[in-house]
Amino acid sequence: MICNDADLERIEMVTGELKNKIDSLWEIFWTGGLTNPLDVIEQMTYLMFIRDLDDSDNTRAKEAVMLGVPFKSIFSGEVQVGERTIDGNQLRWSVFHDFPAEKMYSNMQEWVFPFIKNLHGNKESAYAKYMGDAIFKVPTALMLDKIVNALDGIYEQMAQLKNVDTRGDVYEYLLSKLAIAGVNGQFRTPRHIIRMIVDMMQPKPDDVICDPACGTSGFLVSASEYLRDNCKKEVLFDKKNKEHYMNHMFHGFDMDRTMLRIGAMNMMTHGVENPDIEYRDSLSDQNPDKEKYSLILANPPFKGSLDYDIVSADLLKVCKTKKTELLFLALFLRMLKVGGRCACIVPDGVLFGSSTAHKAIRKELIENNRLEAVISMPSGVFKPYAGVSTAVLIFTKTGHGGTDQVWFYDMKADGRSLDDKRNEIPENDIPDIIERFHHLDQESGRERTEQSFFVPKDEIVENDYDLSINKYKKIEYVPVEYPSTIEIMTELRESEMEIGKEMEELERLLGL
Repeated sequence: MICNDADLERIEMVTGELKNKIDSLWEIFWTGGLTNPLDVIEQMTYLMFIRDLDDSDNTRAKEAVMLGVPFKSIFSGEVQVGERTIDGNQLRWSVFHDFPAEKMYSNMQEWVFPFIKNLHGNKESAYAKYMGDAIFKVPTALMLDKIVNALDGIYEQMAQLKNVDTRGDVYEYLLSKLAIAGVNGQFRTPRHIIRMIVDMMQPKPDDVICDPACGTSGFLVSASEYLRDNCKKEVLFDKKNKEHYMNHMFHGFDMDRTMLRIGAMNMMTHGVENPDIEYRDSLSDQNPDKEKYSLILANPPFKGSLDYDIVSADLLKVCKTKKTELLFLALFLRMLKVGGRCACIVPDGVLFGSSTAHKAIRKELIENNRLEAVISMPSGVFKPYAGVSTAVLIFTKTGHGGTDQVWFYDMKADGRSLDDKRNEIPENDIPDIIERFHHLDQESGRERTEQSFFVPKDEIVENDYDLSINKYKKIEYVPVEYPSTIEIMTELRESEMEIGKEMEELERLLGL
């Protein structure tokens, strides 16, 4: 089940007019007295969630009519908020955004915000847990009116660009403005890279999917979208599969409550009613998960070192290290079921590091499991946060080996410039990567001088389990023929004689 061309071309951009609109929105928050960047992102998320609720409710209503199935809008009739009731239509963004500023503000404070805080009926759900302490912080009616109008403009612009993940784009751009972006290695994964990885892994309706460092749940959202786009019938119209999709398929852990709150709203807006989004230090004993998941999608933090005391003991048995990027790989192997698959982003150092721990985790992947692919990405992928070089590792947990050869791909372009601006460019290897990965049977004849090729396991073992593509890639050197020394000297003498003649002529003209 390979994604279609339209899916491959969904590369979002925050440029031009849209960028100006987002900058203007940021300025509204800033001048209105809301200066904490995370507060800004959080308040924006609430408001985008409220708007998206209206949009998604309308979409589901239309789908229900087309399919001839019953549908009850969350806004229909009298809606209870606390102990009071209100006409549900007044909670719709499309209705209250036309209210006068003061009425809109009181409606938001008294009705809309309490409504979204208690939207999920299950009080044990991720949404209920992280929305329970949510606070509406926009201080004035005038400021809210400006924000609502600005968001309408952003959504209108996004619609013109046919963008599918407004929130993802806005987060990407806003986080690039934060001084705290990148602290503790928390670089947000670009949405098009997430989609590339999801399209390569092709989630199935019976998968149990986890991101142990989920942030705003970008991987989980993209996986849910993939299933809706490619397995709609199996996922949404099969009672058992739908219940699994809504309640048991998606699992995400993080240690940032703001990100968890955003992630829970993100998932719910995308149609997943009860994802398992938890506050958890995945590397500690807080995380007991073993052989639980069939698919792990992750970009774990690369924040250097941890204390041994806070790391789960069974991870240290695989590779005794303080480096989080290595410990997370050991964690993924522990959390996967036998036969489970993983696609994760790692810094380049994981591929060629010479420490005992580096070699141990690479050996574990190759000798005791099946390492399938290494996609080397250019260093600018994570700009403007950082210029760190990264790669995507894809492997299957077997517990008994299975690696016979590893597929390498040298990604040179991802559809964006590799500077801080990350502007759209025509060069883009992502569609080619996805296409080749799904047709690995056609890759065996490729030379080492090409962009992708296979390397046999024995060769990797001989090279101390080194997985850097430059170790195996061959560079074609085109011989350059230079003229002989005699020819060069002859040309120089001729030039010298010509210059001499020209000088004599010049002296004659000047009467010297």
